Amino acid sequence: MKKNTIKKKAALLLVGMMALTASACGGEKPDINENLADNTEKVEKVVNLFGSMERSSPNAKNTARTAHELTMRMAEKELGLYVEYRTYTAEDYQDKTYDDVTLDRARNNMDDLYLLNPDTIQTLGREGKLADMSGLDSAKNLREVVKTANTVDGKLVAIPQEVVAYGLFVNKDMFDRYELELPDTPEEFLECCRVFKENGIETPIGANRWWLECFVLAQGYADMYNGDTTEEEIAALNSGEARMSDYMRPGFEFLKELIDQGYIDAKKAFVSEAIEGEKDDFLAQETPIVMAYWGAANTETAYGAPDFNMQVIGFPSSLGQMPVISMSGYGVSTDAENFDDAMDVMDVILSDEALQVYTETNQVISPSKNVEVDCKDALKPLNDRINEDIYVLGSNASMNVEQWGNICLVVRDLLDGASVDECMAEFDKLQDESLDK
Repeated sequence: MKKNTIKKKAALLLVGMMALTASACGGEKPDINENLADNTEKVEKVVNLFGSMERSSPNAKNTARTAHELTMRMAEKELGLYVEYRTYTAEDYQDKTYDDVTLDRARNNMDDLYLLNPDTIQTLGREGKLADMSGLDSAKNLREVVKTANTVDGKLVAIPQEVVAYGLFVNKDMFDRYELELPDTPEEFLECCRVFKENGIETPIGANRWWLECFVLAQGYADMYNGDTTEEEIAALNSGEARMSDYMRPGFEFLKELIDQGYIDAKKAFVSEAIEGEKDDFLAQETPIVMAYWGAANTETAYGAPDFNMQVIGFPSSLGQMPVISMSGYGVSTDAENFDDAMDVMDVILSDEALQVYTETNQVISPSKNVEVDCKDALKPLNDRINEDIYVLGSNASMNVEQWGNICLVVRDLLDGASVDECMAEFDKLQDESLDK
């Protein structure tokens, strides 16, 4: 598989999460009056939204779509307009990825609103194709992490309806069986793996080809994102004064040790899809540790109904258990045909009132600092750290080198046998290429 294809698929996972539990129903476009139940007048104003999902049919049992559509319908009712869904499907675009199609449509001003992956936010933001949304009333309530991740050249160019947090899903019963505390640091994590291995657990960590980069991000950026010099350090990376490889090396050396000690099956991880490759072993209590995103704890098709005490904690770092946060987001085309209406839609669906509905329906982390999720007990360790503003960003539009997809690719090189030094050389190359643009 070509590297650029892998990279785009890694980014696509973030938007794809919205549809993880989606039913396969296509559904015809519902009657406008069904969306505007209290408005019997003909709706003439239309805002065009390009995203990853169609409207669900009225009777579809689909939590993810329901949460999204509930907020869109709030906007339709309040503003007296209709949001027209324009959707990516593989058969329509054949070999093109969702990101390919989004970039093409945004550059040609084909829609008003876009649901964007992190690297696409970065690209379109730098090209000036996305409007600054910092002046919206709803933007005043955003968590700082949301502003940081989606600000390009001083402009807030995208805002999500949820914050996606990644963590370690651990079988607490298995930790208790061997009198192990949940690990905070890389050293403690390695010790836990050693004990598990010595007690007959062949592979303590269930891994896939997408999310091992979270270990690297947690260790590489813990101090940067949780200190007082975040902006200065990012500026130094963007200018080349600081080297990305210096931040990445500790995490890659850590992963290399996990592989060398047999705590991760590198060959299996290299070909395994997210969740599918490790879920069975984790649920069968043969593997005590996997990694996944917040929503997997709420989904019975993933890890939502284990037969043991599951806890979701942050990745090991020098500052303790560290959540890794990434997010897709909605952007408004700078030259949108229905620009004012599109901005009004954003203000409604990102209001605290709408986000409360979205958050309660999907049980996710809200981008608003005023809206809290009533999460499962298993998620509370991860949620507590986020509420303490302790996290690292897996995607940051203000960094010249795209993080999430690129780190994923280089981790795959490591899984395929590359040395740590070869991986660091790849990061130096990526950084140098960004300086030449």
